[in-house]
Amino acid sequence: MVTINNPSFGQWEEIAKRPLIAFHKIEKIVHQVFDEVNKDGDVAIRKFTKLFDKADIAEFKVSAEEISESIELISDELKSAILFAKNNIRKFHVNQLLEKDVIETSKGIHCWQEPRPIEKVGFYIPNQKAPLFSTILMLGIPAIEAGCEDIVLCTPPDENGKIHPAILFTAHLVGITNIYKVGGVQAIAAMSLGTESIEKVHKIFGPGNQYVAAAKQFASSIGTAIDMPTGPSELLVVADESARANFVASDLLSQLEHGEDSQVICISNSLQKLDEIRVEIDNQLKNTERKEIIKKSLKNSKLIYFSQIKDEINFINYYAPEHIILNVQNEDIYVNHITNAGTVFLGEYTPESAGDYATGTNHTLPTNGFAKMYSGISVDSFIKKITFQKISKEGLRNIGPVIELMAEAEGLKAHKHAVAVRLNTLFEE
Repeated sequence: MVTINNPSFGQWEEIAKRPLIAFHKIEKIVHQVFDEVNKDGDVAIRKFTKLFDKADIAEFKVSAEEISESIELISDELKSAILFAKNNIRKFHVNQLLEKDVIETSKGIHCWQEPRPIEKVGFYIPNQKAPLFSTILMLGIPAIEAGCEDIVLCTPPDENGKIHPAILFTAHLVGITNIYKVGGVQAIAAMSLGTESIEKVHKIFGPGNQYVAAAKQFASSIGTAIDMPTGPSELLVVADESARANFVASDLLSQLEHGEDSQVICISNSLQKLDEIRVEIDNQLKNTERKEIIKKSLKNSKLIYFSQIKDEINFINYYAPEHIILNVQNEDIYVNHITNAGTVFLGEYTPESAGDYATGTNHTLPTNGFAKMYSGISVDSFIKKITFQKISKEGLRNIGPVIELMAEAEGLKAHKHAVAVRLNTLFEE
């Protein structure tokens, strides 16, 4: 893990690069899968599931019996933990539902917005290197609260054609029943195009490897909306002299175990603290189970010394991290000036793991610098807002001349006439 000392602004672009595979290297595979799924439907899905996941699947949809069996395979302790997290996540997201607010913009003119759920949504849930059942809570709860009626969940099977029981239990707990044993690019293609077994959806959500990310981007180019562009998971930690090196190291390592392409950055205004953190990383790494993955992702990661807090803040906003932990004494200085981040964890007792699972906030967040223009998942991600307006006779008398003048100036005479014909009727009354 390299240490960088007071980098100039000219170095930031290189430092902030994420470990991404160039899209052109996987574009051919994505296009091939989409083309075959479009042409052959379930036959193509079965072919690619056998090729990529080594599983021979006769029936893609998970049966009610399989879901019932999964419930028995989950310990009572894990069930209680998932239920605890579900309750917190629901409390946070249900508060995002807004009441209808009718605004009288001028006398006799009333305007308002009303939310409508996206009718058909698809979830992609990884199930191989890590069965991300927590993501079902993060996607399913706001979707249900938004009123989405048709939810399709795709997740890759293991070589025996099985889905991790925690994924099935959590989907059952949330109320999702359309669960399919399909992963990778073929899952995104199936949800985007539709097949004999899997319904076409309007919007696809969920994390995945870079092939899944590329497939989602391609799906968005052919008419299926996606939650956001995605890249490998990432964390930035700010640690001052007061930070406990063992706490910081544990946060960095926890993020790096997501995958070989994960990235962490730790910045500090203390070189001594960075040295302490490096030592702690080496010590804690010896006892981690996903050691080989972490060793590879450490190559993508950096320790950075900045002598000035203002440079730290400017770099944070430049990098636009998915997650940021402020392990500093004066957190308000940072909070008041951070403009680009997916989610922020404040204080030494707020690990990133807490937000991943159970605080209530959503862990589906923008990566790869997209926090500069995207938000994390919320109830709003699952709705469209339709505007309404109603004008009374008095309202049209007030606004009509304004519309006529503006339409005339733009040369849209029919627009003007649509108002004039009504005004003439009012004047005749």
